[in-house]
Amino acid sequence: MFQLASSTGGGGSILGLVGPFVLMFVVFYFLLIRPQQKKTKTRNAMLKALKKGDKIVTIGGLHGTIVELSDDIVVLRVNDVTKLTFDRGSISHAVTIAEDKE
Repeated sequence: MFQLASSTGGGGSILGLVGPFVLMFVVFYFLLIRPQQKKTKTRNAMLKALKKGDKIVTIGGLHGTIVELSDDIVVLRVNDVTKLTFDRGSISHAVTIAEDKE
């Protein structure tokens, strides 16, 4: 009763199969991968720009002022007496940037 349509040449079928995957990758790149790379680049620049006296917030929500700074360790002053040591990567963001006092 029903007849199946015969397939046309095989040259266009490869492009028809690969095309949607390429389009999907391009959409994922511009919606997910590129913004994440930009966010990571901005965060790394912020971490490199930190210096003594900057007020920061850690990922856990602790507010403090940077007292000592090395390549991977940050010592924060939480109040007049308490100093805590954190990994530099655990800093969420800087609240204010310390001004150079001369």
